[in-house]
Amino acid sequence: METSTNVVHHEPWNKGKIVGQKAPFKVKDIWALRVRLQMEGRVRELALFNLGIDSKLRGCDLVSLKVRDVTHGDQVANRAIVMQHKTKRPVQFEITAVTREALQAWIKQAALKSDDFLFPSRLHDSPHLGTRQYARILGHWVDELGLDRSEYGTHSMRRTKATLIYRRTKNLRAVQLLLGHSKLESTVRYLGIEVDDALEISEQTEI
Repeated sequence: METSTNVVHHEPWNKGKIVGQKAPFKVKDIWALRVRLQMEGRVRELALFNLGIDSKLRGCDLVSLKVRDVTHGDQVANRAIVMQHKTKRPVQFEITAVTREALQAWIKQAALKSDDFLFPSRLHDSPHLGTRQYARILGHWVDELGLDRSEYGTHSMRRTKATLIYRRTKNLRAVQLLLGHSKLESTVRYLGIEVDDALEISEQTEI
């Protein structure tokens, strides 16, 4: 007597999706979005975008910044240092002229004080912009640039400048410091560098 069993085939959750490292933004995309945000007077988003690119911070660290973290008195600083939530290690970053200008405009428009969060939440149950809110905002930016959302995420912001610096200098140690990684291997994985390339660079990098 024949028996038939119904076999249910479950497709993998990631079928057809790009998983792993998110793509960094290209320079042309960065400037295209900057111009768009400026033209449309989206002051808060411009400050968030520029600082996200400059700081190379994880989303959780970026959204929890306070005004005092990026200012000296009533002026935006050229450099800042923050303690990373994940590693509990300090990391420094530069604040370029375009970012300082955007931050100054945002702080003035929002009438933010030194102890205020740099990006206050518009939701009552959160004191500052949440990582999910940040991810949604970034998703809209990706849409506006005509890019594929599956290829980009908040880590695209963190990786963008780091990737450019690596490609231009091949200085893996410098990128490690800028990303606040404790191990060079973490930086290698994060940038997606081929192992042989990484070893060659590492051998040439005196620490």
